[in-house]
Amino acid sequence: MTTTAGDAASVLGAAYAGVTELVTALDDHDLLLPSGCHGWSIADLVVHMTLDAQRALRTFATPAAGPPDVDAVTYWRDYPGDSASSEPAVDHATWVRRAAAAYARPTGVVWLWSETAPAAARAAATADPQGHVATQGHVLTVADFVATLVTEAVIHHLDLTAALPEAAPPAPPAVAMTLTTLEGLAGDAGLPAQWSEREKLLKATGRAPLTDSERAAGFPLLG
Repeated sequence: MTTTAGDAASVLGAAYAGVTELVTALDDHDLLLPSGCHGWSIADLVVHMTLDAQRALRTFATPAAGPPDVDAVTYWRDYPGDSASSEPAVDHATWVRRAAAAYARPTGVVWLWSETAPAAARAAATADPQGHVATQGHVLTVADFVATLVTEAVIHHLDLTAALPEAAPPAPPAVAMTLTTLEGLAGDAGLPAQWSEREKLLKATGRAPLTDSERAAGFPLLG
């Protein structure tokens, strides 16, 4: 996938802004509604997403020598579709719930996201476009790293809206970038042509029911 750092940063800004607009419109009661992530409320998921934005800030401040060992597609092979039930994933899910519960009110998590996510987007926009960064044991180009953040933001934006059918969808450029990643993970076969755009996002990430034949074809692609 060929993406310039400037293009990716612009898309990330739009993706994060969409999430911010969504969650800042919610009250304490809304934030306790279930998200699309097993066992997590919307507030819990906002905590998880904030952790990713914080990791982004650390990563942009952690330049690395090239060449990269993964790109915006192969990075996700560390997180296969059956990884959500792994012991580390369950430990993380439990920790996030406890962290969210530590806030006096659920809206407290929204404040932290609203302060952190724009800072991460600004860091992406000012990162060395020719540079490489290190995160989670891998080295990526700046553009590819930002594209991984976009994928995470888009999928979790949909998770945030699981109990909010009237909520605005993710920004179209961010959706397009995420679908490019998922198509890359799907390999030569690609994503099923009969799936709608929304089905591609949800089914390929294990967030919508799959038929036996779809599972046999290797879906979900990531968890």
